[in-house]
Amino acid sequence: MTNIAICAPATPITREQSLALEELVAAEFPAHRVTFHDQCFERQGHFAGDDLRRLTALLECANDPAFDVVWFAKGGYGSNRIAEAAVAQMNASARAKTYVGFSDCGYLLAALYRAGIGQSVHGSMPVSARSEGGREAIRRVLNWLQGDTSGVEPTLDGSTPAAAFNLITLAMIAGTPMMPDLSGHVVMVEEVSEHLYAIDRMFFHLAGTLPRIAGLRLGSITDVPENYVEFGQSEEDIARFWCARAGVPYLGRALIGHTSANRVVPFGLASPPAQT
Repeated sequence: MTNIAICAPATPITREQSLALEELVAAEFPAHRVTFHDQCFERQGHFAGDDLRRLTALLECANDPAFDVVWFAKGGYGSNRIAEAAVAQMNASARAKTYVGFSDCGYLLAALYRAGIGQSVHGSMPVSARSEGGREAIRRVLNWLQGDTSGVEPTLDGSTPAAAFNLITLAMIAGTPMMPDLSGHVVMVEEVSEHLYAIDRMFFHLAGTLPRIAGLRLGSITDVPENYVEFGQSEEDIARFWCARAGVPYLGRALIGHTSANRVVPFGLASPPAQT
């Protein structure tokens, strides 16, 4: 039995969304048990509770030896406000866990990876359980947690470490105490709801701050707002331009992003989690 704790380090989810995941797990994944922290359903303004409440819930899930996995309920914005404090207060039980999420929760995955705490994993989150496409993305995570690697990003070769981020999250982490050493990694990036000029701006920043990485892969760039004038380059043109400027190999596309095709990317070297 894999015991999975779910908390919301950024924004809240609804009871209907949690019920959809619970029903999926009960019907298809009897080897897993999911437990939602009550904090997932709280709201203070934009956030799932204030910073202290979100921090406390995360630590209760991470530091509890009864849980094997901490799964972040939803992104949105806010995990950066608690990530450093959380990492500083995690115990030995937290260091043995797997942590799953993406988008805004990339701040936490990065901080955990830098600190060598547990296994950081880019993967879809419980908020998506109400749509069929979302359920398929969630199945990839749940399958991976029981040792099935069929839902892992297919370009991972097991010999080169990798990491995956929302583009703006990675750009904001660069140069902060949360930034892990990504030297020698294949770095995968994706983005949603940003103008192409903003995509270009973020790549400009990363081209000057990333260490010598093994290469970059571009995931989905979706829901791009219409600008008053066309930017003149596609998202892939932009990625190729800044990779060439920085001397980083552009390796092509990756199946990650804010879509139902989102694949699992374990940070470091791809492997199933340890079975307990």
